[in-house]
Amino acid sequence: MQSNAKAQNLVNEALTHQQSGRVARAATLYANIRRSFPTCFEAWCLGGAAAVQLNKPAEAVALLNRAVRLNPRASLAYLFLGAAEIRLGARTEAEQHLQQAAQLSPNDANVWLQLARGQLLNGDANKTWDSYQRCVTLNPNCADAWTGMGTLRQLQCRPFEAVELHSRALALNPQHPVAQSSRGQARLLCGQPIEALADYAAHLARIPEDLDAGSQRLFLLNYFPELSQKQLFAEHQAFGAQARRTVGKPAVFAPGDPDKKLRVAFLSPDLRCHSVAFFLEPLLRHLDTARFEIVLYHNHPSVDTTSERLRRHAVLWRNFVGQTDEPVETTIRADAPDVIFDLTGHTGHSRVLLFARRLAPVQISYLGYPNTTGLDTMDYRFTDEFADPVGDAEPFNTEQLVRFSRVAWSYEPDSGTPAVSPLPVDGAQHIVLGCFNNISKLNTPTLRLWAQILDALPGARLALKSFGLSSAFIENLRAAGLDPQRVDLLPATAGVIEHLQCYSRVDVALDPYPYNGTTTTCEALWMGVPVVTLAGGRHAARVGVSLLNAVGHPELIAHDPAEYVTIAKNLAADVSRLRDLRTKLRAEMAASPLMDHVGQAARFGAAISTCWRHFCEGKQ
Repeated sequence: MQSNAKAQNLVNEALTHQQSGRVARAATLYANIRRSFPTCFEAWCLGGAAAVQLNKPAEAVALLNRAVRLNPRASLAYLFLGAAEIRLGARTEAEQHLQQAAQLSPNDANVWLQLARGQLLNGDANKTWDSYQRCVTLNPNCADAWTGMGTLRQLQCRPFEAVELHSRALALNPQHPVAQSSRGQARLLCGQPIEALADYAAHLARIPEDLDAGSQRLFLLNYFPELSQKQLFAEHQAFGAQARRTVGKPAVFAPGDPDKKLRVAFLSPDLRCHSVAFFLEPLLRHLDTARFEIVLYHNHPSVDTTSERLRRHAVLWRNFVGQTDEPVETTIRADAPDVIFDLTGHTGHSRVLLFARRLAPVQISYLGYPNTTGLDTMDYRFTDEFADPVGDAEPFNTEQLVRFSRVAWSYEPDSGTPAVSPLPVDGAQHIVLGCFNNISKLNTPTLRLWAQILDALPGARLALKSFGLSSAFIENLRAAGLDPQRVDLLPATAGVIEHLQCYSRVDVALDPYPYNGTTTTCEALWMGVPVVTLAGGRHAARVGVSLLNAVGHPELIAHDPAEYVTIAKNLAADVSRLRDLRTKLRAEMAASPLMDHVGQAARFGAAISTCWRHFCEGKQ
């Protein structure tokens, strides 16, 4: 009894340190207790919790497994074990142990909160929602649960609901560490960039060291037409400097063999049914396996048929979702890629800070982000001469620009793509202009331009298709001078084929500004719908320039707002020309570099080899 009392006194001392934030001290005391009292459950369980807090998930799992063996009925041990396994990437085991915790303590709101987080990482939306609901039923004041539900609604493309849920969390806890930045993300998805920016400003004023939120804010800034390229670059540079101060000195690699077979890794949350995957897949399929071996690092709960197709091209596939950066960094360094691509930049689920630590000798930004990363450790950004004109773009990128092809994209339509439909105006007797881009790109200046086009075309209609289109968005239309009675808000569709069939309703597609479409532009052209774009001064506003030049239609590129209105108006009024374009755009696209998959993969591979050779020769 005396030894038990002594052990308990030591546990209480360690717990006091742990609860006061002196976690390392507590961990040392728990280790001492385990040596002296090896059957002391609390020393194993609370020591495991301390290891989780110290970001040592492997150590935590070992300690907590021992705790579970000592007391198989202790829900707290299963709870901590699940949290540690999430950080290690053992998502299935984590959910199982969190389920056990819920069975043992069904009236503990925190258990349901943690279970919901585990289920979210496993991609089970219905179970996640039910667990969050159990949590708030038991504890209506749990801000973590409300903002967690908001995040789930964002993933389900229901951003207006997400904003309400994050707002409820903030009402409960105005100092919540993620609710305000998460609401900023949701507000962008609602087409409310100004409100989103205000959320990020408030969050970063409280937590300026939150680099994840700082990265998300950079993505948001690309949507503001009033920001100059110089201003955007300064913001990215400031982020890069902050990342350098936080991360410290990056890893250094010795020069390698310039002629070796290269291990090329790609890190992205979008190795699934997503635009990034659509443009990546043709390159991976045709990349020379004698010169390259492919490693794919996914970072998202969703793993689908697209993921499985991509996986077949890789010698190694990993999913890092839920893991903290430290174990991810350790794993990647052990895999030893020669070249690693970041396909995310400052978009959602980013791991961009890992690149500030330098994960591989050669680091390249491509596809996912339409701007510089701002990192001095990102060596190259792959692009083309139209999206990033030679001489003009270099001063606004921390990376060296590699224009590996006439067009930086490689488009592959879905195998079940429907045939090109007849021109809609021939049946409807009125022109339909359309845009199927995300609502976040439909800013007030763009909507005002479209209002001018409709004013010049009596009887014409505008068809918009995006998730998040609702009664709240109708107010955006009115504010921009658009008559909602002339605008058709198309509902969400079940899949890609159903989405493409909606182009049978559109005669002319309108590209938003300053954040152009990419996938949507390719889809429209493939379905025989000409796209009118407005060229800007930065990459995001010049993707349309690149794609239209690739298919041989530079006449659809405007260089100022007035010309944009004129080109769209004249094209819509020329039904004979629209019929001609409807019949030939698909063939023109098929003959363009956009769909020269073998050639694009060869050019892509040659550029990778050149970047590697420059590293070996000290020219990076």
